[in-house]
Amino acid sequence: MPYKHNSELPKNVTNNLPEHAQDIYRAAFNHAWEEYEDPSKRREGSSREEVARRVAWSAVEKKYKKSADGTWVEKSNK
Repeated sequence: MPYKHNSELPKNVTNNLPEHAQDIYRAAFNHAWEEYEDPSKRREGSSREEVARRVAWSAVEKKYKKSADGTWVEKSNK
């Protein structure tokens, strides 16, 4: 179930991530959804959606981190 718009993303994504991070999540989810269509490409017992969500969160965490107050902020490029 790929997402066309950020407004279609799960509430835990839209309620917590900034717009740019939502863009990253959506793009990564959609790519992984296509990439892992074949069950043989997934770990045993993992659903296509579960894998796509893990990939999407991993992509977000490459550019964003959770701050001390619990909000997601872009990582600095140091």
